[in-house]
Amino acid sequence: MKGSRKGTRGGKPVDRLEWLIEIGRSLNSTLSLRPLLNRIVVAARDLTDSEATSILLVDRQSGQLYFEAATNYPGVRSIVVPMENSIAGSVVQTGKPIVVQDTQESHHFYYREADEQSAFTTHSILAVPMIVRGNVIGVLEAVNKQEGADFADEDVEMMTVLGDQAAVAVQNALLFQQSDLVAEIVHEMRTPLVSIMGYADLMQRPDATLPQCHQFACIIQAEAERLNGLASNFLDLARLESGRADMSHDPVDLNTVIRMAVSVLAPQADAKQIVLSVGVPTDLPFLTGDAQRLHQVMLNLMGNAIKYCRPGDNVTVRAWSDGDRLSVSVADTGPGILKDALPHLFERFYRVAGEMGKAVGTGLGLTIARQIVEAHGGEIAVSSEEGHGATFTFTLPLAGVSGGV
Repeated sequence: MKGSRKGTRGGKPVDRLEWLIEIGRSLNSTLSLRPLLNRIVVAARDLTDSEATSILLVDRQSGQLYFEAATNYPGVRSIVVPMENSIAGSVVQTGKPIVVQDTQESHHFYYREADEQSAFTTHSILAVPMIVRGNVIGVLEAVNKQEGADFADEDVEMMTVLGDQAAVAVQNALLFQQSDLVAEIVHEMRTPLVSIMGYADLMQRPDATLPQCHQFACIIQAEAERLNGLASNFLDLARLESGRADMSHDPVDLNTVIRMAVSVLAPQADAKQIVLSVGVPTDLPFLTGDAQRLHQVMLNLMGNAIKYCRPGDNVTVRAWSDGDRLSVSVADTGPGILKDALPHLFERFYRVAGEMGKAVGTGLGLTIARQIVEAHGGEIAVSSEEGHGATFTFTLPLAGVSGGV
């Protein structure tokens, strides 16, 4: 499935049923949700020979319907679609496919908010339910058949089969993700809890002196604060990974976002005698996104740079636009990152040791930053050479969200 658009377009006809079997094998080969969703929408697009495809999932707690992935805009996640008065909502409620050959003339109410945030225009939609054990967990959509053609009965049949395959694969990935995260939470919280219980026990010993009790109380307080930070980060990460985090889609002046982050972290840089500088053009174009979440990314990247730098080092923040993309880099002249550590930096709970050889932080900051950037349809990367500093760069699209519902 990599890099090819198999199907009937511009070539020989293929056996689409045989291809569906191949797709089914591919979908069941991964339990990682994000790559799985991307595989599904690409397969649906190629199978129906349509301009774009998307997946919407039903949140089990709130019952709301959310975009999770789309071929035409990776940052579509977290947009809510109403159950009432929408095509996708009707599919969820009835459990049956809906085909709309012309959104302008159909009696089905077409929810246009997604189109209004982009230059994309939806003319026709094929939407099928994703059903597991009789429950509709989401909707798989194909938008705009190529060359203005109508969606045929065969498209409906093939998409329905794909929707069934996708539903099982997505449900398995969601269950695995949930159990995996819970196991990690328990493991990571155990260490501060053991410290808290241990030092609380020491404070109650009859031979414990007042200075010792004060020292133990300080340690308990620090471990409790760490535990609170872990809990907050766990909740944040869980919402982001599931696409349930509240994400705004407003005009964002990244220049202001960057300078606000600099003002927050400048005292820390000054205290460590680190030079913090900014190179951002005043005419940087606005992008569509969540300013508060992007502020969180900047605080994380700049905070990490300051944390690992030494007195006299420099941290430089730059931003620039290139066509329809906007990029930001945070570069430092610190000790750099070990080559073996680079592939793992964005993994949950992975922490790089500081100057004293001790890992600091929760190991979730960069994971959360990556989730936020990807939720905006962007990418984040790191480059470093041991002894010569590190540079984190993320790139975001300037365009808005698009897709049909």
